[in-house]
Amino acid sequence: MANSMALNLIAEVMGWEEGETSPANREYAWLKMMSSIKYDGYADFRAGVRFIESLAVWLKQFAKEDRQTAYDFFKSRVVYISPAELQCLIEIFVPEVVTPHLRRLVARQLGVKPYEVWSTPAGSQAFKDRLRGTLFVGMSDGSRMDILRRANSGKVSQEQVITTLTIDDAKWRSLGKKLRDALGDEAKFDDVYLIEDFTGSGTTFIRQEAAGKWDGKLEKFNAGVLDARKKLGDAFPLADQFSLHIHHYISTDQARNSLDERIAFAIENWSEKVFGEVTISEGIRLPSSLKLHPDEDSGILDLCERYHDPGLDKRLEIHLAAAKMTSVKYGYANCALPLIMDHNTPNNSIPLLWAETEAESGNHSMQPLFRRRDRHG
Repeated sequence: MANSMALNLIAEVMGWEEGETSPANREYAWLKMMSSIKYDGYADFRAGVRFIESLAVWLKQFAKEDRQTAYDFFKSRVVYISPAELQCLIEIFVPEVVTPHLRRLVARQLGVKPYEVWSTPAGSQAFKDRLRGTLFVGMSDGSRMDILRRANSGKVSQEQVITTLTIDDAKWRSLGKKLRDALGDEAKFDDVYLIEDFTGSGTTFIRQEAAGKWDGKLEKFNAGVLDARKKLGDAFPLADQFSLHIHHYISTDQARNSLDERIAFAIENWSEKVFGEVTISEGIRLPSSLKLHPDEDSGILDLCERYHDPGLDKRLEIHLAAAKMTSVKYGYANCALPLIMDHNTPNNSIPLLWAETEAESGNHSMQPLFRRRDRHG
């Protein structure tokens, strides 16, 4: 659908009058600008469809009296993370998170101030060795380890970057051999960074289930390390009780607080953990005010209630149980976020933005503004 046709459809849906000074003209200009700058780049629009067409269909699903509330919410509250913005967060990760940490460790080792580390050849070499002894592990496609490698070409070796949590024995052996070739026969990785693009609640990273069973992404990595260490023995390249660093390019305030609590609990109660000390960091920490609030956002939260399809809850039932939830109408873990990321919409955002359903028994069929690729249902 051509943009002009889609804009006319939006005007019809919203009841905007035509004319040089009409609201339609002002909104057209804004929509065209934002579409070209950001929204048209969303990865999961269907073939031949871009943002303005999607917006027209999304608005049309609401009753006439609710469309202005939906449009105002989209225009004033939705936060969209573009590829350029995410790339900036990836590029600053090593210089602003990894480097200061390693420099402090090397300074302590050499007995100097952190700012003095690079003042001597010995200090510079010690820092390079410590950086080479650091392993970077991507937890999903969203970690964008390809961008991380390119941004740190000449500083970080390809042999210390892994793109997946599933690491086979051959890869562990290769990592260890290349590290020993670079740093000596006794070399091990002393620091491991687990990297992810986004966390909204922290519940999928680590949690303890019934009967004391641990689950989540960290448990998966931990189990893989335990298994590989038993098989490879001295050839396994991670140091005993290595330092673990958990980094998200983007984190909500809710997720960071949850991770702090969950990791502290795991350190005290997880008998089979393979790591020692843990640090948690993020490229940007979204403020708690981003979450939709009943006082300021009552209109859109009301739409979340009235236009929610219970069939979506049924489809995601198993996934919701992990967070002890029965409904996702306010997003996973009730995060109630108005957040869109260019490559996918988080399920912590309100489903009104991302859900697509074919309702039964007279329920509302939900239409997405930014369709989500769902791994859970």
